[in-house]
Amino acid sequence: MIRNFLLDWSGTLADDLGGVLTATNGILGHYGKAALDREGFRALFRLPYTEFYREVLPDVDLEEAKALYLRHFPEGDEVVPLLPHARAFLEYAAATGRRMVLLSSAPQEHFEAQAGANGVREFFEAAYCGVVDKREAIHEILERQGMLPAETAFIGDMRHDVEAAHAAGVLSIATATGYESTTVLMQAHPEILVRDLSRLPQLLGGWHVQAATTAGHGAVHPLATVGALILDQQGRVLLLKTHKWSHRWGIPGGKIKRGETCEAALRREILEETALELQPGIRFVMVQDCVEPPEFERSAHFLLLNYLAVCSSTEPEVHLNDEAEAFQWLPWEEAMQTDLNIPTRILMEEIRRRDGFGLV
Repeated sequence: MIRNFLLDWSGTLADDLGGVLTATNGILGHYGKAALDREGFRALFRLPYTEFYREVLPDVDLEEAKALYLRHFPEGDEVVPLLPHARAFLEYAAATGRRMVLLSSAPQEHFEAQAGANGVREFFEAAYCGVVDKREAIHEILERQGMLPAETAFIGDMRHDVEAAHAAGVLSIATATGYESTTVLMQAHPEILVRDLSRLPQLLGGWHVQAATTAGHGAVHPLATVGALILDQQGRVLLLKTHKWSHRWGIPGGKIKRGETCEAALRREILEETALELQPGIRFVMVQDCVEPPEFERSAHFLLLNYLAVCSSTEPEVHLNDEAEAFQWLPWEEAMQTDLNIPTRILMEEIRRRDGFGLV
């Protein structure tokens, strides 16, 4: 039973090859060497990266090369998007109770900025970055995190990742989304090789798998979330459409982080998803048991903590993140006639039953 995932970042979850190539060519140019094209770089590059630099720049101090790399890496987190299916896999791992720890040669500052910009930093309970030789580091990481090798998989996109998994006796999973081709990856003999991360949930037991809790035993807990029906100061209702709920209209919200109060989580999620701030006096409405919701994109069990709130701005400007497709402000009765997801309809009916708390 795989209860823990060690995950590489570059080429496994994040598409940073373009930025890495730009930074590497900046180093080569600094020392008067010819630039590499994408395929030429992929053919030469390998981990540990110290071996790569000893081959292409044998007389260069590695610390100096690292400083040049950071200087030449393109600015702006938008240059490093997540790879297709990466977010869905992280959500799968979280929903099935798996622990996730990052093990990467990418600089710490790059991972933190890129993971933060893509909204996935919270999935990782620890991040070990800038690791030169993963074959050596993986043993200490497993011990420090209390992970049993027989219950752990390492997912990466290079032979070095597979070799590190073999060295530690953990399941080796290679994905052909990054720096090395399928043919090259096969030289390291991974136990599982996938074209991308989309097939892994099925291979690892599906959405109904019973995984360990953070205490190390038991079934997966329901996921506690917060969400709010938001009104503008004219009393109109904000609705968002998302593919996660079968393209039906609903309310913004999301997961509560450890250490957050429910209201703090609600304000954070609303700000992240809509760029709206909420007035004081948020009203709690109800808790919904949402067990295997038929409209949701996958198997799930949510505890939905539902609120009613008013946005602070008199002229609110909504800016959606990548979780939603569209938004609209509607009068109450018109909103009730919209193709709402079931939990949103239940919430609105409950608010109406309570006479709108004097706001509607």
